[in-house]
Amino acid sequence: MKPFTVLTGTVVPMDRPNVDTDQIIPKQFLKRIERTGFGQFLFYDWRFQKDGKTENPEFELNRPEYRGASVLLARRNFGCGSSREHAPWALEDYGFRVVIAPSFADIFYNNCFKNGMLPIRLDEAQVDDLFRRAAASKSYQLTVSLEDCTIRDNQGLNVKFEVDAFRRHCLLNGLDDIGLTLQHEDKITAFEKSHPDAAISV
Repeated sequence: MKPFTVLTGTVVPMDRPNVDTDQIIPKQFLKRIERTGFGQFLFYDWRFQKDGKTENPEFELNRPEYRGASVLLARRNFGCGSSREHAPWALEDYGFRVVIAPSFADIFYNNCFKNGMLPIRLDEAQVDDLFRRAAASKSYQLTVSLEDCTIRDNQGLNVKFEVDAFRRHCLLNGLDDIGLTLQHEDKITAFEKSHPDAAISV
């Protein structure tokens, strides 16, 4: 998993609450067995017109000023719906590393950390302020630091956010569940060597 320390990126404001995982990555695209390649289907029903190929020019991600964005600004209850881990896979594969919202669905929130993304919860007033700032700038950028848990822009914004210490440690060091296990590889190896294979009886 790629470590997360500091990111400066363009912000896409998605001004709609209750964005569910079936909109983030529709169910027909869940057949892939890899974690990669889902970005092309992100927000598929919103990004494309009925032919499935022509971009909808009204949708946020298709606007020229948001191309290459890495910070998604959203409203409350982002990631609700089914528990599919494909949702953060699709967001990360598309290029997002940060999602900021007043609240997240619990499973989606946990899955983000396990897949190298940083979900940040701010109160409604702070999120409203970010939407206003994004609307006032054609290509609004934020610098998000996990090292000191701050969000800054070039107009004087300096906001602190909270994140669980263990999750912060894992993201800073790029440790997913496998990475955490491999930190104890020497102890696992020593244990295996000291316990010869037991006979298997049927």
